[in-house]
Amino acid sequence: MSNLRYKRVLLKLSGEALAGKKNFGIDPETVSAFCREIAEVAQLGVQVALVIGGGNIFRGMAASAKGMDRAQGDYMGMLATVMNALAVQDGLEKEGIQTRVLGAISMQEVCEPYIRRRAIRHLEKGRVVICAAGTGNPYFTTDTAAALRAAELHTEAILKATKVDGVYDKDPMIHSDAKRFDRLTYIDVLNKRLRVMDSTAISLAMDNNLPIAVFNLFESGNIKKVVCGENIGTVVEGGE
Repeated sequence: MSNLRYKRVLLKLSGEALAGKKNFGIDPETVSAFCREIAEVAQLGVQVALVIGGGNIFRGMAASAKGMDRAQGDYMGMLATVMNALAVQDGLEKEGIQTRVLGAISMQEVCEPYIRRRAIRHLEKGRVVICAAGTGNPYFTTDTAAALRAAELHTEAILKATKVDGVYDKDPMIHSDAKRFDRLTYIDVLNKRLRVMDSTAISLAMDNNLPIAVFNLFESGNIKKVVCGENIGTVVEGGE
C-alpha cells in the first residue's frame, strides 16, 4: 500500500468501451479483459468504485435529438447503465473479487439502493462498488454522476478511462498534428472546451479538489500504472 499514489479511486468507464469492436451491446471478452485489470488493482488493496455509462445500449441525448422526451430518454439510459453494471459485476466476481451494485433507482431484485454510508462501508471491506443508474435524475450525465460519487465517497481521484492516451487539443483520431497535454487545470479544460468530462462534472471536481487522470483503457496495465503513480496520460487538477 505504501507504493500507491491513490488508495481509494473512482473509475469512470464509458458504456461504449464495453461493446469492444461491436459498437453496440456488451462484448463478454472485452468485459472480461477490463475486469482482469480492475481485479489486479483491487488485489493491491486499492478501494475501487465504478461508474459506467450506458451509451453502448441507449443514449438519452441522442434519442432526445430525434424527438423523444429528454427525461424519458435519460431514464432509459439509466436502465442501460444497470445492465452494464451487472455485466461488470459478473466479470469481476469471476476474477474472485467481491462486488456490490448500488443503484440510484430502486430495483431491489437486482441491486442495492445507493446509500452513501453503505457504499463507503463496502469499500472499507474491500468490495468493488459499482454505482449504477447515474445520479437517478434526468439531465445529468454519467460524467456528472462519477464526479458526484467520487466526492461523496471521499475518493482521492477520478480515473477517466478512454480510447486515447490522454487529453488532446483536438481529436487525435482525425488530426495527426494533435497535441497531447500532460497536465491541465480545471479552468484550462473549461476555457478551452476540452472534451474530458462535461462542464458540470469538471466544476464538481474543481470544487472538491478531485484530480482527474485521463488514460488509455485499452493498453494493458494502465489502471495499475495510474494508481501506482506512473506518469501516463493527462492529469487535470487545480493550480496554475
